Amino acid sequence: MAGNQRRRVREPIQVYLTERERQVLDDLAQRQGVSRAEVLRRGLDALAQGDGRSFHDAMEKLVGVLRGAKTPRDLAARHDEYLARDITSRMARFRRRSS
Repeated sequence: MAGNQRRRVREPIQVYLTERERQVLDDLAQRQGVSRAEVLRRGLDALAQGDGRSFHDAMEKLVGVLRGAKTPRDLAARHDEYLARDITSRMARFRRRSS
């Protein structure tokens, strides 16, 4: 083992999971090709780094960013339509540049 790599001290713990939670854990482990324990370790690391914020915390920064004269009043109700229009427009511009 290299000098700068310290050996991980591992401590066994017991966690009670519901059937659904166990299935989610198994699915994640299979998709990522790692053990269930590694999925849990990665999840803890993500939470510790702030990646596990609540939905509301993550979205708070977006509140009010679209205020202005050009913002459609019905954006909340028709967001899919506006998004599709924007994507179509961007694809058309990309095709023109690629030609």
